[in-house]
Amino acid sequence: MKKLLLAITLFAVTGSLHAQTASCCHSDAITEFAGLANSGSFVMQHANPLPYTYAGAEGQTVTFPATDGKEASGFLFKAKSPSNLYLFVYQEWWGLNDYIKKESEKLYNDLGGKVNVLALDMYDGKTATESGEAAKIMQATPRARLQAIMEGALKHVGPAAKIATLGWCFGGGLSLQSGLINGRQNVGDVMYYGMPEKDVEKLKTLHAPVLGFFANKDKGINPQVVAEFKKNMAAAGKSLTVYTYDADHGFANPSNPIYDSNATREAYAHAIAFLKKQFGVK
Repeated sequence: MKKLLLAITLFAVTGSLHAQTASCCHSDAITEFAGLANSGSFVMQHANPLPYTYAGAEGQTVTFPATDGKEASGFLFKAKSPSNLYLFVYQEWWGLNDYIKKESEKLYNDLGGKVNVLALDMYDGKTATESGEAAKIMQATPRARLQAIMEGALKHVGPAAKIATLGWCFGGGLSLQSGLINGRQNVGDVMYYGMPEKDVEKLKTLHAPVLGFFANKDKGINPQVVAEFKKNMAAAGKSLTVYTYDADHGFANPSNPIYDSNATREAYAHAIAFLKKQFGVK
């Protein structure tokens, strides 16, 4: 019960993100997530991750100023040759853990080392290994801080950078919000079962197509939510490609017991093809 109560408040609104620049995490999306956290069946889809230690040697921790005046950080896989192409990777609610570093390295390698892959640390160094702990960290992370990190990352890579985004669950929603923040520098956004933006007026400001992967068995971001997203993107006149799988929420997370290797393999192939096309790399 304690874990459920923590999860119920996971996505409660703790502060407005409306600032002088484009704001993220629209209140409708946060409210929807808060409602999902009231569902025990949805919470149960977030099993504690299996142990894993990242052993790669390519990536390195980098720091940069966030727009709130504080320092932010991420884990960077630097392109083999100087490049203004960047992929921002957004973590699940566990934080920037070793699984995210592993997935970021895979993306980097499968993009031929031609794209800088930056996994952003949205929890400022904190990670969780069990659901109650993850809920506490999420509760303690102000929504304004999330936006400041995304804005800081945009400034860090510079005005010449072409940026795509990718994230899972919590990070899937942030991937779309980051695309909105990145403005004309945005070249594409990949969402794995993340909460869509519901404000059509905000969606009209997108400058690139969106690729979404969703699960038919998802207890929260269900087919009805996906259908609404399609309708809103069409109303906004924006490009959205959706693939759905007969799987559960979190199906692409190898640390989750409900991991679906077939769905993950197919979705990942679509994601890499999409990113290569948007970045213009082979």
